[in-house]
Amino acid sequence: MPAPTKGARLGGSPAHERMILANLATELFRHKSITTTETKAKRLRPVAERLVTFAKKGDLASRRRVMRTVRDRGVVHTLFEEIAPTLAERPGGYTRITKVGPRKGDNAPMAVIEIVSEAYSPKQEVVKEAEGAARGAAKAESEAPAAEAASSEAAEAPYGEDSFRGENPPEGFDIKGNEDSMKFHAPDSPWYGRTVAEVWFRTPEAAEKAGFVNAVKNADEESEEA
Repeated sequence: MPAPTKGARLGGSPAHERMILANLATELFRHKSITTTETKAKRLRPVAERLVTFAKKGDLASRRRVMRTVRDRGVVHTLFEEIAPTLAERPGGYTRITKVGPRKGDNAPMAVIEIVSEAYSPKQEVVKEAEGAARGAAKAESEAPAAEAASSEAAEAPYGEDSFRGENPPEGFDIKGNEDSMKFHAPDSPWYGRTVAEVWFRTPEAAEKAGFVNAVKNADEESEEA
């Protein structure tokens, strides 16, 4: 028997919860990105990724299995013929959740869940392992006072002197960066006010040098490609 999902149920009954998640998954595959509450985004993520896994198989049985959840044939076609091929090389992690500002009215925490569009590279896993080893070595040396000071400075400026991690950035650091999506928002971005900054940059050039992309420019390019 599967373990019950932790947390409060969405809707008033299990059937209602399945309907909510099915509708959210349908809209996610239709628009590639949707904004919803943080709780719904977290509950939707495993459902959506399981459907993508079925779509990657591409056979008739998998298509019928997906249609038990997604009833819109047009969306199912998009999932199998457009989304799944772009994720063929990716072993997992087909979606990304980015926290945004709270919703007006009830102050509910909101988030954007989207289909990952970046090309997958196995080198990313090697880089992550190297970063993990580097963090482990830094932690082992943190007992020395000098190492503690260096570690503290690195934590506050993770991408160089033009970056800052913390709730109260220095004057002039007004570029908001999100490390999960690797995108940054300048003050003229339409999503600037809703974005929760995980790291701050002094200039857009500093953010780009650190590997972040302009969220507005990236959205415009995706719109032109569509």
